[in-house]
Amino acid sequence: MAKGITPKEENYSQWYNDIVLKADLAENSAVRGSMVIKPYGYAIWEKMQSVLDGMFKETGHENAYFPLFIPKSFFSKEASHVEGFAKECAVVTHYRLKKDEKTGKIVVDEEAKLEEELIVRPTSETIIWDAYKNWIQSYRDLPLLINQWANVVRWEMRTRLFLRTAEFLWQEGHTAHETKAEAIKEAELILGVYADFAEKWMSMPVLQGVKSTNERFAGAIETYCIEALMQDGKALQAGTSHFLGQNFAKAFDVQFLSRENQLEYVWATSWGVSTRLIGALIMSHSDNNGLVLPPKLAPIQVVIVPIYRSEEQLAAISEKVEGIVKELKAKGVSVKFDNRDTRKPGFKFSEWELKGVPVRLAIGPRDLENGTVEVARRDTMEKENLQIADISEKIVHLLEKIQDNIYRKASTFRDDNTFYVDSWEVFKQKIKEGGFVYAHWDGTSETELKIKDETKATVRLIPIDGKKEEGKCIYSGNPSYRRVVFAKAY
Repeated sequence: MAKGITPKEENYSQWYNDIVLKADLAENSAVRGSMVIKPYGYAIWEKMQSVLDGMFKETGHENAYFPLFIPKSFFSKEASHVEGFAKECAVVTHYRLKKDEKTGKIVVDEEAKLEEELIVRPTSETIIWDAYKNWIQSYRDLPLLINQWANVVRWEMRTRLFLRTAEFLWQEGHTAHETKAEAIKEAELILGVYADFAEKWMSMPVLQGVKSTNERFAGAIETYCIEALMQDGKALQAGTSHFLGQNFAKAFDVQFLSRENQLEYVWATSWGVSTRLIGALIMSHSDNNGLVLPPKLAPIQVVIVPIYRSEEQLAAISEKVEGIVKELKAKGVSVKFDNRDTRKPGFKFSEWELKGVPVRLAIGPRDLENGTVEVARRDTMEKENLQIADISEKIVHLLEKIQDNIYRKASTFRDDNTFYVDSWEVFKQKIKEGGFVYAHWDGTSETELKIKDETKATVRLIPIDGKKEEGKCIYSGNPSYRRVVFAKAY
């Protein structure tokens, strides 16, 4: 067990916080509810960003950037949207400071009040659709497939590093289409992109579905989502894709001349994932020794630690390591040679274990004589000696095995904590224990809210697999034609 990390069995919340801080991912800032993402944590985000950006561009999307500030009047144009975000908005009211002549302190200049308050973006639908009305004139301008990488502010009272902060980083896609069917297809396409990224890159199995009315994005007709199960049995919403219908097009008068020479409102989607994914990564795979990172997203995939007693031994090891590093980099592996003389090998082992580096190599004078190197896996903590001559080939294969093993472990955990229940008493017990609970629900918001009040569980998603099954709602006893997924959630 890593020093300074609370066992997750004792206090899962503290275990999570300990890992974020001890692994040097992030820290709280001087601004309440906001965080400083440190270089190692940001390196993980950069990897996520790079992969997702490539996936978006592969499906025809382009990046743009829109203003951080949104006129307050824009929010009043789409009623459900403003209602959904009103309590989370940070508002700019003045544009200048001055020095108080009596106290000498810096104060807000009351004479510099804005004519119209500005909202610090909680999401960008309104400012983007105001721009789109100038970009879209004809069906020839469609589809418009835009993504932006940005920060947003949603004023939070209870914050938690990466999972819920007042300011966070994300991407948000905003697209416009000729037809309803095309827009729905886009929303489902992006849901698939998110699911592929979660499973193939994060090694995190997810469920796909749509949200209930209560959980739907403010202003959306339908919200598609992926949900993952964390090791404490709580669900985490890992990505959402929204079919917005024509709500925002009508609110901002975005019309186009159709192929039939008629003016029509465009159909819209929006979608996004955020730095919350780093929190998901931590909670899906890590253990009491620290981070466990899937190789595809690890900033450092292989670390090499020299074991030596003299400068001569270090020089000989360094010469051999130089060749190993060159071979690994040629195969696309990110590798670090930790030859710091200010830290002992034992400290380095613990540090890189805590930071979740997938593979650690240790090499000393005896290894040089034998032509071998000690290889340690972070996911299983297993060690073996391999021939230096074969090391680059073996490491590439080992990284693939680790990626797959981490996914299988997470998938097994989810399967072992997924339950199908048909009675209210069993439902309450399983929700208390944690996990995904498939149960019948009558489809009403009233019943969902009553279930939430009594158990703190919500409908995480309605599966989109099309499976129907006649039954009775576990709470009301009313007819139901399919099971939905309940869980407590972050």
